[in-house]
Amino acid sequence: MVNLKFDKVTHVLFDLDGLLLDSEGLYGEAYKRVCARYGAEFTWELHASVLGFQGQEVVAKIIETFNLPTSKEAFLQEVQQECSMLLPDAKLMPGAEKLVKHLHKHGIPIALATSSSEDSVRTKMQNHKEFLGYFHHLTMGSTDPEVTRGKPDPSIFLVCASRFPDKPKPEDCLVFEDAVNGMKAANAANMQVVVVPDARIDKNLFQSATLVLDSLEEFKPEQFDLPAYD
Repeated sequence: MVNLKFDKVTHVLFDLDGLLLDSEGLYGEAYKRVCARYGAEFTWELHASVLGFQGQEVVAKIIETFNLPTSKEAFLQEVQQECSMLLPDAKLMPGAEKLVKHLHKHGIPIALATSSSEDSVRTKMQNHKEFLGYFHHLTMGSTDPEVTRGKPDPSIFLVCASRFPDKPKPEDCLVFEDAVNGMKAANAANMQVVVVPDARIDKNLFQSATLVLDSLEEFKPEQFDLPAYD
């Protein structure tokens, strides 16, 4: 891995849940609790299939899968109530703070591209406000009018990149993701993508990724002509 060399990048876009923030398990617990009220079991397989989706899309798939007698709005409200109690406890993933602070210190333009809503980000990042301050801007897909579709559509990454003052070309951007849908979105945006997936997901699903790692701690910035760690 040390000798791998990829195309040079100038800007970096980060997903949030499951990549920088250890929140996917908390989301899973929220969906599991609400599904149980309807006699349905929210399995890991179903969870994995919706990673990277916007909230409305996740809810729509759950209701369709189990044919639940409720509306998307009502179900989502129940989930949000559970999330408001669970998400503030979310911790940063190993290597996340080191990498983000390093890129910020060296003047590399970085931004957040998450499918979450503004309220959700505020809830789960309330104990990580300083960390959020390292990003040039935050693009929050579920409440951003310019993000027309959720991942695997490339919209969120293209919109996010366009908000840097120098408007980099897609091929000059590197995306960090944890999910198949996020990888596909980066591919569709013509951006290189480093994937750090959940260990339970089949690695064969990430063959179109530029690089697959077990942890952000393994990332070597110099492989993309970014400043190396001191």
